[in-house]
Formats: sequence, C-alpha cells, structure tokens
Amino acid sequence: MAYMLVRHSVKDYEAWKSVFDSKRDLRKRYGEKSYQILRDAKSPNELVSLFAWDSLEKAREYASSPELKEAMADAGVIGKPEISFLGQAAQG
Repeated sequence: MAYMLVRHSVKDYEAWKSVFDSKRDLRKRYGEKSYQILRDAKSPNELVSLFAWDSLEKAREYASSPELKEAMADAGVIGKPEISFLGQAAQG
C-alpha cells in the first residue's frame, strides 16, 4: 500500500471540507483507497491528511494534477501544502 501525507492550512475548515467531499470521485479515479483527516486541537484550520493509494505513482500523479490545484484554490488552502509520499514499513 502507498500513502500520501498532506499538511496544510485552510481559511475555513467547513468550506474546505465541502470542496474536499465534492472531489471524492476525482480522488477515486486516481486510485485513492481511503483517507483520514486530522485537525490541530489548538488551530482547527491546520490539517493533516493521510491517504492510502493503489500506488505511489498514482498518488504522485494526483498530487501534481491541475484538478487538485484548482480544488485547493477553490477550497481556500493557504500557501503551499507539505506533501510526503510514503510506503508502509511496519504495522502493529
């Protein structure tokens, strides 16, 4: 399994989440299997998201897609997200 970890700030979580939810089919077309969204307890507009993907190649394609860039702008993402691509090393 391949993973993509994304850390970014948004102007308004509810507005961001609405756009995020509307792009579910887009993420699935790129091979998303599942996701988790975590919010900072002190700053709820600071987000960390972990996505599981079919492959690292598909995750990288999604991360560089024009559709994602447009969605981030529409959703109110502030600045450039930090994105890491990960492979599973161990599970407990």
